[in-house]
Amino acid sequence: MELRILRYFLTVAREETTTRAADVLHITQPTLSRQLAQLEYELGVKLFEHRGRRIVLTADGLLLRRRAEEILELVDKTEQEMGQHEENLQGTIHIGHGELSSMNVLADCIAEFSKAYPLVRISFFSGTADVVKERMDRGLIDISLLMEPISLDKYDYIRLNVIERESVFMCPDDPLAEKPVITPEDLAGKPLIISHRQENTLINWMGPYYQEDNVRYTLTLPTIGAVLVVKRQGYMIAVQDSIPFRDTSRLIAVPIAGGHEFHSVLAWKRGQPFSRAAEKFIEHTRCFLGIDQTTY
Repeated sequence: MELRILRYFLTVAREETTTRAADVLHITQPTLSRQLAQLEYELGVKLFEHRGRRIVLTADGLLLRRRAEEILELVDKTEQEMGQHEENLQGTIHIGHGELSSMNVLADCIAEFSKAYPLVRISFFSGTADVVKERMDRGLIDISLLMEPISLDKYDYIRLNVIERESVFMCPDDPLAEKPVITPEDLAGKPLIISHRQENTLINWMGPYYQEDNVRYTLTLPTIGAVLVVKRQGYMIAVQDSIPFRDTSRLIAVPIAGGHEFHSVLAWKRGQPFSRAAEKFIEHTRCFLGIDQTTY
């Protein structure tokens, strides 16, 4: 016995004609009649009898009406309670991240999630991939935005369709600002600002032009590096869109030669017990990105 058919039955009982009930239900009268006949056949009783142009309930029909009203009331109440539960979902989701271009995608995802679950709080932790992973392993972070290359053996993840491009940040009046790309030779002898994680990559990229003395500042995240660049303390190598809403009249980014491009991933520890809020966010993230696999 389907709930849909019970609703049909109650509508006919209320309207007392199949023609009017069909109009209310937005189905054809023959379709409604067939559904009622099927219901009577399934139950093995006669539910209606005709009195002129009216259809009235038999004794069995009256019993089914009471039970159907009870059943549908309980169903409606349960749906409301479940909906209320979702609307009142509370808790804190802990998200770790670096300063990456793909933060825009994550922010869009969070904005949509917050519309559905406005009582859920989001706590962000900014750091390098190694620090964020370590906190995720300890259960202090639920889900993280990380830039590859990085080991993901212990994690479920979604690879984002966003390219993270490394560029050199400088003042717009710098002579190198006119170049379409920056080569290792361009940075030879120049004061550099890099992240701790970049040093080995920088050595390989610059080759014979690399000198340890040129690395004047090392940092965890690029925000302070942008300030140092504006103060003309050096050239910062960082992800091109890692400084959101930057003032291009004071700070520009020129891509580096050689196509240093990486993908980023949203990752969470495999087998980790999550709060209901975190589970909902992971589920929402998969749907938001159009991905139904655990990994991609």
